[in-house]
Amino acid sequence: MIDQPRPIRTDVPTSARIWNFWLGGRDYYEVDRRAGEAGIVSYPEITTMAVQSRQFLIRVVRWLAAEAGVRQFLDIGTGLPTMQNTHEVAQAAAPDAKVVYVDNDPLVLAHARALLVNSTPEGVTTFAEADFNDPEPLIDAARAVLNFDEPVAVLFIGVLGHAAAYSDALRAVRAVMEPLASGSYLALYDGATDDRDYVRLCENYSKTGGTPYTPRSPEQIRGLFDGLEIVEPGVVPINFWRTDDAEQGIRGASAWGGVARKP
Repeated sequence: MIDQPRPIRTDVPTSARIWNFWLGGRDYYEVDRRAGEAGIVSYPEITTMAVQSRQFLIRVVRWLAAEAGVRQFLDIGTGLPTMQNTHEVAQAAAPDAKVVYVDNDPLVLAHARALLVNSTPEGVTTFAEADFNDPEPLIDAARAVLNFDEPVAVLFIGVLGHAAAYSDALRAVRAVMEPLASGSYLALYDGATDDRDYVRLCENYSKTGGTPYTPRSPEQIRGLFDGLEIVEPGVVPINFWRTDDAEQGIRGASAWGGVARKP
């Protein structure tokens, strides 16, 4: 699905590579390390939040595959592959699950070629180069693999803050969900404005030359699910979504998310 990927720039940080640094990975450059370390100084909890975001993804995908019965997944803005990627979690619960990854970061796409492969003989795992800000090519690429007459789970995991405006995030979500069958699901989280230090981290990142990331209020994040049936426990800090007291920790993450079903 990918022709010639764009050159990888090592002079400008990217959120996918910085996130990899915060997760303890190795797939980043010096410019990303510097930006990541600066982020830790301004908001030390960011490394915990990065781990919580991965745990949220795993819980969500496992619930969708094992309990909601979803067999098709569209992971938009997947980021760099790490342990327990979407297809691995989904195909562990449902060996015939189909997963389409979407991203437009050239390093993500390069790694996807080598690492995002089926974990079961029955499953399908593929990837496409697309941008959620331009939904039509994204939808076309997904439709080539997934059956839109059957439920699809759409994942926007920490990426909609890269929309230039909240209205653009709403437009992207609605454009992707509109052609999907009843019984499809939307799962997402994004950074929230309820912690001033986290907001400052995002403001500082925007000054590095990387694509700006804008936190939204919890009410705005909840608004991304308008028209859908929100699954319990609702739109909450991500470390509170279907976790027990021991997993939740002392405070909620400065990131809110949830899952909702299309009627």
